[in-house]
Amino acid sequence: MAVTSTTATDAGQDSTDPENGTGERRSSPAGRTMIRGYLPDLAICLVFLVVAGWVTHGMWPDPGNRVLALNPADQTLYEWFLANDARLLFGDVGLRTDRLNAPDGVNLMANTTVILLGVVFAPVTLLFGVPVTFAVLAGLCLAATAIAWYLLFTRTAKVHRFAAALGAGLCGFAPAMVSHTNSHLHMTAQFMVPVIVWLVVRLVRAADPAGPTDPGSAADPGSVTGPDRRRIVTSGLGLGAAVAAQVFIGEEVVFLTALALVVITLAYAATNWRHVRRILPGATAGMALAVGSASLVLAYPLWFQFTGPGSVPNGLFSPHYFSADLASWAAISPLSYAGSEVSARLTTGPAEYNTFLGWPLIVVAVGCAAWLIRRPLVVACAVAAVVMAGLSLGPELVINGVRTEIPGPYALLLGVPVVDGALPMRFAVAAVPLIATIVAFAVDRALRAPGRPVRLLVPGAVAVALVTVFPAPLPTVDRPALPQFITGGHWRDCVEPGGVLVPVPLPTPQEPWPQRWAAAADAEFALPEGFFIGPYAADGRASMGTYKQATSALLAEVARTGAVPAIDDEDRQRASADIDFWGASCVALADGTPHVDSLRSTLEQLFGPPTRSADAWTWKVR
Repeated sequence: MAVTSTTATDAGQDSTDPENGTGERRSSPAGRTMIRGYLPDLAICLVFLVVAGWVTHGMWPDPGNRVLALNPADQTLYEWFLANDARLLFGDVGLRTDRLNAPDGVNLMANTTVILLGVVFAPVTLLFGVPVTFAVLAGLCLAATAIAWYLLFTRTAKVHRFAAALGAGLCGFAPAMVSHTNSHLHMTAQFMVPVIVWLVVRLVRAADPAGPTDPGSAADPGSVTGPDRRRIVTSGLGLGAAVAAQVFIGEEVVFLTALALVVITLAYAATNWRHVRRILPGATAGMALAVGSASLVLAYPLWFQFTGPGSVPNGLFSPHYFSADLASWAAISPLSYAGSEVSARLTTGPAEYNTFLGWPLIVVAVGCAAWLIRRPLVVACAVAAVVMAGLSLGPELVINGVRTEIPGPYALLLGVPVVDGALPMRFAVAAVPLIATIVAFAVDRALRAPGRPVRLLVPGAVAVALVTVFPAPLPTVDRPALPQFITGGHWRDCVEPGGVLVPVPLPTPQEPWPQRWAAAADAEFALPEGFFIGPYAADGRASMGTYKQATSALLAEVARTGAVPAIDDEDRQRASADIDFWGASCVALADGTPHVDSLRSTLEQLFGPPTRSADAWTWKVR
């Protein structure tokens, strides 16, 4: 008995001490050592969660009554997307939705709908409301991205914990990430990127016939063991699955990641061709598996995105307008504690501080790259970072607010299908993890160096540079309360679930606020028009929203001016035709709407006397 107990304890299992009559279970020394070994990792991950909570704490404790002050329109859009995504739990499955822009609907793949996030967090949406889901995701995307990079640095690259924490912190809380937290969830949900990188590294290691099969094994690195075919297959299939998952979170991140990895591969091959040639057969086979498996999942969705109903043939935004100012790279983001609102003039808006790393961090990153210039991977990351930074500058260079005639590298991509639809300044987002990797490697080398000055100087310089971009909390404001007509479910007396409700005034890309009505009702009713990307510009090209019908244009003008127009029979006929076109069964005007009396008078002339329902006037029009 004594021998058995000792053996179990040595194996890291719990045992019952026969000398102790209490029968209590004691954890083994090995188990306690294992737990203590993970405590620093857990503490660092907890710090990331705390920082993410700090950045987004303005939306709590009541997300339903708070909204991001710098981009409330996009938050309204994303909340509607999340509410619509949750309908998958009710069997409402499809890549096109009829719950917006009735009757045409919206192509979900042509919009940044974060479908996978919406489905995973559907229980939160249905139980607590979509504002809670948005607030949770806003912070969680930052923390999860930092945690995923930390695990990649420590587990795959074997980087010192402190070095990994600095690099991962930059990946998760860089000015670009904090800026895009202003309602661009598809850009901040980057936690799958380290998974993709890990699978690529795993594939490369498995394809190397000269290295050990297991990177952690004690095999002779010089021995030829042959490619690990099992790992090549599993890595390829896993990579295909990870890419497919990221497509349903944010395609733009997939594109930027793929481009950065291609540049890294080419640069690495130029500096270490012997290694690349050795792994090429196995790596090619694994990548073929990845492409094939991803294609099986993505073939139809991508076909639907580019040729299905509501698809668009081009990018919506001009690359000339969304070009990064060269001076913005040395500026510090206004959303950082050390930043200033003066630098905001160097970009298009508060959700696009993609390049604002600040001169201290740039100087430190360049110094780290120069120090590690003999490492091929560092050279490859540095080259890729320079390429992505160059592409961010757009077709013509903009320097300190002045557009020049100097062509930028992005000019080479003009006219390339799909690619030229990308916003140039967002290429800078892909440069952040590359810079963070260089910084992490430099700090790791310094901490392992024999000289004390180096162990202090490099980590200290990096830490100080990162402090200059440490994020401040995102500003929030109170959001207008939803009408009781919606929150109390009174809308059901006017329109059946799945039917079309016409809020007055109708939602537009500039003022999408009625989409909050539908989001609060879990998208159980549809809306005409609205805020989305569709093919309503000339020649079916991309547009923001759709063209207005005669009645929606009339009501929008009354809402803007407060002037009540004289309504004649022709207006009533057009209103009837618009109602038929939308398939609407109810028109609703809530108390508190600007110029509510003028709008009510206009609607009475169009549709007759209304019905009072809670705090709204309604007209059953079908």
